[in-house]
Amino acid sequence: MLQSAVFTVIVAILGLLTISPLFWMVSGALKGQDEQYSFRLIPQNPTLENFHYVFTALPFARYMANSFFVAGVVTIIALWFHSMAAYALARLRFPGRDFLFLVIFSTLLVSLPVILVPLFILVRELHMLNSYAGLIVPAIFNAFGIFLLRQFYLGIPQELEEAAIVDGAGYWRVYWNIILPLSKPILAALAVFFFLANWNSFLWPLTITTDQSKWMVQIAIASFQQQYASSQNYIMAASVVVALPTMLLFFFFQRQLVESIKTSGFK
Repeated sequence: MLQSAVFTVIVAILGLLTISPLFWMVSGALKGQDEQYSFRLIPQNPTLENFHYVFTALPFARYMANSFFVAGVVTIIALWFHSMAAYALARLRFPGRDFLFLVIFSTLLVSLPVILVPLFILVRELHMLNSYAGLIVPAIFNAFGIFLLRQFYLGIPQELEEAAIVDGAGYWRVYWNIILPLSKPILAALAVFFFLANWNSFLWPLTITTDQSKWMVQIAIASFQQQYASSQNYIMAASVVVALPTMLLFFFFQRQLVESIKTSGFK
C-alpha cells in the first residue's frame, strides 16, 4: 500500500513538471504588458489582446494556413506511398527485397543537416524554390513510416490474404480491401507523427523560402521572437496559437498512438 502511494506521488510530481511549462506559456499569453515579468501563475487582469496583436502584427493566419496545407498534403501522400511500399516489403517476394529494406532503413541514420546542401541544389535545379512543391515533395519520403508499417503488416495473419487470393483477388485488391482497413490504427498514429513533424518543420522551410508568403509557422515564430524579444506576452501568445493544433491532434488521437506502439513490434 505504501509503495503504491509513493509511486502515485512520484508520477503526479513528474506529470506536474511535464505540463508546468504549458501552464506557464498559457499564463504568459494572458498577461498584459505590466505583468509580463511577473512570477504569478494566474494573471490579475487576464486579456486576449495579445492574441489579437499576434494576428494583426504579422499575417499569422497566412503562415498557419501554409503549415496546415503543407503538413496535410505531406501526411496524405506519405501515408499512401508508405503503406504500398511497406506492404510490398512485408508480403511480396522479389530479388533484393531484404537488401532494399536495409537500404531504406539505413536512411534513418542520415539527418537532414547532412543532406541539406545537395537537397537544396536538387530542388533549385528543379525550379522548386519558394514554392509549395519544394516544401512538400522532399518531405514525403521517410523511412520511419515504411519501417513502422512493415512491422505492422508482418503481424497480420497471412491466412487472410491467402483466402482472398484463392477467391481470385490480386495483390492490389488484397492491399485495398484487406490490408488498408486493418491498418487504420497505425495509419492514424502515423498521420499524427507526420503532421506534427511537418508542422514543426523549421530548417528546410527556412532554407528554400525567401518569399514571406510561403513562410511556415515556425519561421514566423522565430521572426516574431526576434522582433518582439522584449514583449514576452506577445511571444507567449504566438506560441500558444502554434501549439494549440498539435495539442488537439494528440488529444484526439492518443489512443491510436498507444495502440500503434503496442502492435508494431515495439515493446
